Amino acid sequence: MSTVVTTELRARFARRLSELYGREVPAYTTLVDVSAQVNRRVMERDGAAAERLGSIDRVTAERHGAIRVGTPQELSQVARVFAALGMHPTGFYDLRDADPQPVPVVSTAFRPVDRTELARNPFRVFTSMLVPQDRRFFDEDLERRLSRFLAARTLFPGELLDLADRAEAEGELGEADAARFLDLATGAFALSADPVDRGWYTELERVSGVAADIGGVTTTHVNHLTPRVLDIDDLYASMQSLGVQMIDEIQGPPRWQGPDVLLRQTSFRALAEPRRFREADGTIAQGELRVRFGEVEARGIALTPRGRELYDDLVAEVDRRLAETPGRPRQDVGAEVWAAGLPDTEAELVRRDLTFCTFRPAERRPDGTEPPRDLAGLLDGGWLVAEPIVYEDFLPRSAAGIFASNLSGRGEMDAGQGGAPRDADWLAGAIGRPVRIPEQLYAEQRAESLARAAAALGIPGGVSVEPVAGDAVGPVVR
Repeated sequence: MSTVVTTELRARFARRLSELYGREVPAYTTLVDVSAQVNRRVMERDGAAAERLGSIDRVTAERHGAIRVGTPQELSQVARVFAALGMHPTGFYDLRDADPQPVPVVSTAFRPVDRTELARNPFRVFTSMLVPQDRRFFDEDLERRLSRFLAARTLFPGELLDLADRAEAEGELGEADAARFLDLATGAFALSADPVDRGWYTELERVSGVAADIGGVTTTHVNHLTPRVLDIDDLYASMQSLGVQMIDEIQGPPRWQGPDVLLRQTSFRALAEPRRFREADGTIAQGELRVRFGEVEARGIALTPRGRELYDDLVAEVDRRLAETPGRPRQDVGAEVWAAGLPDTEAELVRRDLTFCTFRPAERRPDGTEPPRDLAGLLDGGWLVAEPIVYEDFLPRSAAGIFASNLSGRGEMDAGQGGAPRDADWLAGAIGRPVRIPEQLYAEQRAESLARAAAALGIPGGVSVEPVAGDAVGPVVR
């Protein structure tokens, strides 16, 4: 009997979810088509260099989705479904203090963590969980009623969870069971036709549109689905030329003359979707909601902790300059700050220990000399070749920015009230699974490649990765 292994199950689910979302939100299909056109243009323009951060086959297939749940139990069940697909909770994101608009959720991303699995199918699902216990958003009475509402619903049928557990344990499912699993899993994330209680939804919407989208309905659904593009500025302009309304700006690092780092994201604005509402008198009426949108991303190089600290400093400098001279485009200010504060070549980013790379021995190496033991010396001397590690994760500020750009109102928040402490350890305990730390995963990839390279070059004791002497970063011009 033929079986479907984890990797293929994940690939099939990603395709099924993309087809579902395309039927529900036709503008998403336009986004995918335009992304493919942009990627072809970049390949024609840049040739092999366009695939520096992933093959075109990988980039074309790549997607990340976003869903929202209400309770630790629901998040734990989501984790079981995604574990069947070889996707593990990675990263902890607290959007409750995010700029430009706090959102009453904490999040993680379920994704493959093995580099080979990422190359085969890098599907990710950014998953947010509501925090009704946070008094800045929910008073005691609303928390009580919201928790009761969430406890009464069932998002994932028992048959789906049983199949997921078996797929995780065995690493595969038979064809018939795989087909059933995919039907149930895709169906769990489809938009429900059940009427929405208008009064309850509106009450939650006053707190946050995200809170209403999670706790105001009896099911969950795909909130957005995201293809990857090689030139997000071209994509943004191309979508606008088709008359698609995009959010005001691209989130994340600016476009500049140096290497792409971390993640840039944008989206078309949430579209009005017809929904049925149950009124206070019990009657059913037609209405509409704007909660779902189409997002697109351009991925860059993963930053080391040193690099991330510098990135945060540069973002703060951009904010400072914009506060002093409001009205200037953030892109223009960002490009100035990046040019002044960040090395503009991959090689220099690596030498200063700002980005994560893997390393392999060069095909042609210096003859008749002993290799140095430091990374900078090995790179400068032509002993090693650096290959950048793609940033596979997310940026809280960018996520909050896109959420905010697609909400109809800012919601209400009492900053004077106490919050509810949440961190990665809390989340791991709540779902009963470890939450991987992205920087540790990248560091492990780098260390493994350096150990292999040291062995191949005959360097005892391994390779030192200390940054080059001098300033760790370029100056931030003020």
